[in-house]
Amino acid sequence: MDPKYGENYSELYRRHWWWRARQRIVLEILRGIQPSSGSGQILDVGCGDGLFFDRLLEFGNVEGIERDASLVRTDGPYRTRIRIAPFDSSFRPGKQYSMILMLDVLEHLSDPLSALCHSRRLLVPGGTLLCTVPAFRLLWTNHDVLNQHVTRYTKKSLGMLARGAGFEILQQHYLFQWLFPAKLVARMKEVLFRQAPSMPRIPTKWTNDIFFYLTTAEYGILHRLRVPFGSSLLIVARNPVEGDPVEPAAI
Repeated sequence: MDPKYGENYSELYRRHWWWRARQRIVLEILRGIQPSSGSGQILDVGCGDGLFFDRLLEFGNVEGIERDASLVRTDGPYRTRIRIAPFDSSFRPGKQYSMILMLDVLEHLSDPLSALCHSRRLLVPGGTLLCTVPAFRLLWTNHDVLNQHVTRYTKKSLGMLARGAGFEILQQHYLFQWLFPAKLVARMKEVLFRQAPSMPRIPTKWTNDIFFYLTTAEYGILHRLRVPFGSSLLIVARNPVEGDPVEPAAI
């Protein structure tokens, strides 16, 4: 992540409509898949300063791992729950988790398959992985450059990665459908006018609120229709239990 972007990330996460909408959607999905006994041990990969922890605590005991130390405050309320380290085979917490979240993490990695394989090793049998990623290379813009993304995904490419790591796919949804044409226009403008990357800003309150409610309402209406496009992609996968029948993925 660009250092200047990192300085503003906490405020963007808490106030910007996009992060607020993603959080609302992820929480809705987690409530739908949560077992009656709770989710147990949860690991948030790429957790930053633990900005999602206060909401994740309703599902179980939460801890996180973050590679970028500049994103983690030394006096943060969840500092003792966050390991500052890369998420690779050197991360050996001495436990397994019931759920692992990777919210817009995989697109930063040059070897996402290894990260998914490591996630599966850290999950209990039957444990859940939830990932979000940016969708479609066609929508590559300066925002991807600013965030130091490696790629963007489709259901096919992310599904192949997840299955290659041994996961059973339970759900896949494209998100932010209305943003798809808007990002196409942004890409065309950047190409035509050779625009340089610029930091995202929090819109005015009424614009911020309109976009937030538009996005969450759109998800409530469209997610069951399997709309084949969007600017983001969400996947829920399961670490199979040996001997269990494999059910077809909801794609």
